[in-house]
Amino acid sequence: MTGIPEHISIWAELSTVDHELRHVDVPLGGAVVRTRVLRAGAGPDLVLLHGTGGHLEAYARDIAGLARDFRVTAYDMVGHGWSDTPDRPYTIDVLADHLIGLLDALGIERAHLSGESLGGWVVAWTAAHHPARVDRLVLNTPGNIANKPEVMARMRDSTMAAVTDPSDATVRRRVEFLFHHKEMVTDELVNLRRAVYSRPGFVRAITNTLVLQDPVVRKDFAWRREWVSTVAAPTLLLWTEHDPTGGLDEAALLLEWLPDARLHVIADAGHWPQWEKVDEYLNAHRDWLLLGKDPS
Repeated sequence: MTGIPEHISIWAELSTVDHELRHVDVPLGGAVVRTRVLRAGAGPDLVLLHGTGGHLEAYARDIAGLARDFRVTAYDMVGHGWSDTPDRPYTIDVLADHLIGLLDALGIERAHLSGESLGGWVVAWTAAHHPARVDRLVLNTPGNIANKPEVMARMRDSTMAAVTDPSDATVRRRVEFLFHHKEMVTDELVNLRRAVYSRPGFVRAITNTLVLQDPVVRKDFAWRREWVSTVAAPTLLLWTEHDPTGGLDEAALLLEWLPDARLHVIADAGHWPQWEKVDEYLNAHRDWLLLGKDPS
């Protein structure tokens, strides 16, 4: 008899945990953004933010484990997933305002924040500009801290290619970019992305997201000592050995700029350690957010 694979599907990952999936109306800049939200568990609030072009299923393998210790909220950022896609640039301040609006709508006064890639950038900006709303931070492979033009171009081109031609081949290449172990990319995960990228108006939405890969726009929000040094929340930098968007030299910049930060490096993983190294990802969050200690 062949053994059952470790990962079967997103539904199987959620099968043992009570959870709620719904849409929440979030005010943003005079409009209302219908925002897709998944919540599970009880305990201190922990909010999870995905990366560029992503959606809350990025955390499907972690929800059940995190829900043992936290009240977990994962959501599709404005212009992403199945949330609304208003026609405006999704700059970091807009994404942070959407996060604060969601916290207000859910009645969350203060929370731990954990963001991957673009989500890490958003939670760091939020901690700098809304410190009263943030307990502790996890910056999970936040990517391109040095604002390298070649990394911006690669992110912009690969994402736009997948959205303008959401075929299996182009979207699979975009998803595989996130993984060190590319054999872990499932048809289900690729087809979820294909469904998102095929939504009416999504080319416009991703164009509004990719303004952040334009150096002229990015300069107002780029990672810099001036604002990063104001982040008072204790911060865990969760890096990997094979992140295609930034190496340990960039983690060193954040360690220098952040007043209270620690670094934990996950071996044998790429841009999505929350998918490739679930146990280590969960233990790092539990140690840092609950126990206030460096992950071992």
